[in-house]
Amino acid sequence: MVFEYVKADLRVQSHASAVVEMVNSLAEDEISGCQPLDERTRQQLIPALRKYPNSFTILSFVDGKTAGMSLCFESLSSFKARPIVNIHDFVVKKEFRGLGIANGLLKATEKEAKERKACKLTLEVLEGNTLARKIYTKYGFCGYELDPNNGKALFWEKSL
Repeated sequence: MVFEYVKADLRVQSHASAVVEMVNSLAEDEISGCQPLDERTRQQLIPALRKYPNSFTILSFVDGKTAGMSLCFESLSSFKARPIVNIHDFVVKKEFRGLGIANGLLKATEKEAKERKACKLTLEVLEGNTLARKIYTKYGFCGYELDPNNGKALFWEKSL
């Protein structure tokens, strides 16, 4: 098997198609609710991502087939005055799981984050996603806290 990790160029149709394919694969997964992307989202995803110059995507290919993706956004740490890279979407297709692709994607993502002089990587993971939590913990991720007396940070949302 030939493994390849590539920083996506969204101007390249094969990369753009692979990103949409992988986001859809994540959306269809049981952990994400088993709902494929609607047609409007499929059509608008790449144009929307192109509007975010501080975003980047790492694609993984196995023998030329799209296998995984790490879609990231750069923001700023006000405490460090340096970039933060958030892994917003992370997925390995079911048929490619167990081959070490997640670790390769994390390494490639970390390399890009270091090139951007980021002070840290962040991500969100569902409590019930024990496989992902195990992978992330093994790679060095942990719950964020400033002071153990105040507990770990919680990720909340408000739909608009």
